Amino acid sequence: MKKTYVLGFTCCLLLALSEPFSVQAQVAPIQSNTVHGGELIGRWDITVDQNGKQAPSWLEVELSGFKTLVGRFVGAEGSARPIAKVNFEKGEFDFAIPPQWEKEERDLELKGTVTGGQIQGSITTSSGETHSFTGVKAPYLNRDVEPSWGEPIELFNGQDLTGWKALGKENQWIVKDGVLTSPRSGANLVSEKEFDDFKLHVEFRYQEGSNSGVYLRGRYEVQIIDNPKTDHPNSHSFGGVYGFLVPSEMALLGPNEWQTYDITLNGRMITIVANGKTIIANQEIPGITGGALDSNEGESGPIYIQGDHGPIEFRKIIVTPAK
Repeated sequence: MKKTYVLGFTCCLLLALSEPFSVQAQVAPIQSNTVHGGELIGRWDITVDQNGKQAPSWLEVELSGFKTLVGRFVGAEGSARPIAKVNFEKGEFDFAIPPQWEKEERDLELKGTVTGGQIQGSITTSSGETHSFTGVKAPYLNRDVEPSWGEPIELFNGQDLTGWKALGKENQWIVKDGVLTSPRSGANLVSEKEFDDFKLHVEFRYQEGSNSGVYLRGRYEVQIIDNPKTDHPNSHSFGGVYGFLVPSEMALLGPNEWQTYDITLNGRMITIVANGKTIIANQEIPGITGGALDSNEGESGPIYIQGDHGPIEFRKIIVTPAK
């Protein structure tokens, strides 16, 4: 019995030792730029020149099977959209995706080249406007150690808009009875302080049918919205990271109720606790969401709250930064 075991073990060991080249042949092409589109594969932080205004965008390209390139794209507005096929030939690439929130029926079209670790080209929108863009590889934002936390900072003082600035339309934000209030759609509100990794506590209340969001580093939106309490949430639902991460359940309390988010952002990894329930647990945010202030993912950024989608109120906004 013992001899049979040793013989069997020896045969398995010899078989394993005879296989390394075939295993490596399967793995190596995926890790190498010699694979079809290898220099394009990955995530890209994009800046679009919209008639002199810099608008953020994002692109991810992946290999599906042996030679088909697929991906996801985020424009200046809307959420991440799937790309069924990215055409690639001799350093040039292009793709088309159907409209999302646009009123026009025309596909968005992107054409570009990849050289020296950068991409550039043009985007033709569903409205027919063409803008140039440039892009660089998105940073990994890996963290080697767990963060230690500093002292909490109250971004809203309960009295006025000190420490905040309005962006977009005319400022409609007011402070009423100690509550930061946007009574109607208008400007977004951005903190003057910027942060890298942090914990965020917010207390908010929305009206029936309203919609808002909290942007982390000004780039990643955590959705605030009055939606039904469904068993099948999506990334556009309450507590989702817009277009990317789906909450595990609908922990919302409904309109006209004070609710809480406790959010931890460490690199790209995010945990969201909504009304005391963990709905996203240490998941990776792949890239910027629509409506981001910029695509400079390697930099710190502000807290930015959305005021252009309906009435919203906040009574606590507290950031605890990592040391």
